[in-house]
Amino acid sequence: MTLVAFSNFIDGAFDTPKTTFESIDPSTGAPWATMPAATEADVDRAVEAAHRTLHSAAWASLTATARGKLLVRLGDLVVANAGRLAELETRDTGKIIRETRAQIAYVGDYYRYYGGLADKHEGSHLPIDKADMDVTIRREPIGVVAAVVPWNSQLFLSAVKLGPALAAGCTVVLKASEDGPAPLLAFAELVHEAGFPAGSVNILTGFGHDCGRRLTSHPLVSRVAFTGGPSTARAIVRNTAENLAYTTLELGGKSPVVVFSDADLDSAANAVVAGIFAASGQSCVAGSRLLVERSIKAEFLDRLKHKAEAIRIGDPQDPATEMGPLATPRQREWIEKIVAESLASGGTLVTGGKRPDDHPHGFYYAPTIIDAEDPALPCVREELFGPVLSVLTFDTEAEALALANDTPFGLASGVFTTNLAKAHRMARDIHAGVVWVNTYRAVSPLVPFGGYGQSGLGREGGFDAIRDYTRSKSVWIRISDEPIPDPFVMR
Repeated sequence: MTLVAFSNFIDGAFDTPKTTFESIDPSTGAPWATMPAATEADVDRAVEAAHRTLHSAAWASLTATARGKLLVRLGDLVVANAGRLAELETRDTGKIIRETRAQIAYVGDYYRYYGGLADKHEGSHLPIDKADMDVTIRREPIGVVAAVVPWNSQLFLSAVKLGPALAAGCTVVLKASEDGPAPLLAFAELVHEAGFPAGSVNILTGFGHDCGRRLTSHPLVSRVAFTGGPSTARAIVRNTAENLAYTTLELGGKSPVVVFSDADLDSAANAVVAGIFAASGQSCVAGSRLLVERSIKAEFLDRLKHKAEAIRIGDPQDPATEMGPLATPRQREWIEKIVAESLASGGTLVTGGKRPDDHPHGFYYAPTIIDAEDPALPCVREELFGPVLSVLTFDTEAEALALANDTPFGLASGVFTTNLAKAHRMARDIHAGVVWVNTYRAVSPLVPFGGYGQSGLGREGGFDAIRDYTRSKSVWIRISDEPIPDPFVMR
């Protein structure tokens, strides 16, 4: 079998990589492609190209409106090529085709949104307290951006970084995860086709110990935008001590979904299933902790059990498949370890908890529900990044809130109730960057997202994201015709 070969995209050209590694199809466990392993020298070339382009006439002389048109064109190309990009993402990550097609088609709206905002973020004029002065605040691009994304939802997670960065006038070096980088390396073709100047967007992949470390510590990088796990984030923060780059971190979560007895249980059950089993649970906002009111627990768990066991597991390229494999074998091993520890420590298995018998190849794991009355169980505390739902019970609203906030994470949350006052109280008091009420996993380019605590620093998405890719410059202009007084003459 001939493996498909991919290349890094540096300074407007696709390189022939000096070193490569094999990418594995998670549905079969077999290699299907070779990926470039970017070296420190490759990173240097990409960052230097981005820095050179930042100050070049080809990029710096573009008006904000012209940059916006490039972004709109890129969004149109993403939509036109969503099918091909989706097939690559499904092949390289195992995420089912029905999800990748829908999500990538929506990614085009993010580029269009930031394309429209490119010429609408403004500086300001200050009513200064000095009559002989006129002061304005300019917003200028912060510089070269290092954007680092994981394999899951990578085109979406790239768009919320590339969109505002390019709209603000920055140039970018985007590092795709070494796990499943195919769709982003193919996306580089669309960047080129859209007409972005060479060097304004560079896309590569490689390993953290050389490629990632060099990129996030590079002296020409002024801004780091990272999505991934807390341990990698800590390494990046240490790296940025070298260049003092402004850094935002969108990390993981252990998101609670609170279901009160007055909720629409059919709707809540569907949302819970979608929140934890969509993308095989490999989502930073996965609703992995279910908090259910005791009076409805038995009924609600029975609904979830039947829904989980009815999920169609299979080939992720088959549109009929409802859940595919995990992306890597190490992820499955981590889940198996935590589930085993949780059951040994008192958790009760409701369903799943094993590899599906009818899928011996690939990295499959069955939809799993654990009744975890003890909030100290590993499955409750640890982010598993897989299709495992931990169930806790509460009796009062105060207890539900305490359980929801009993985590070092704080990315997302869900509340299901028909009591409007209760919904407002919970939304106010839950410590999370996103609170969904009577829904889950809704996103929009207009809405910022980000976390509390171990779920990260800063926000992505929405109008204000552009400002995070700019820095202010204060311009003082003396408007008096009178000469400046001699400072050494006493008056």
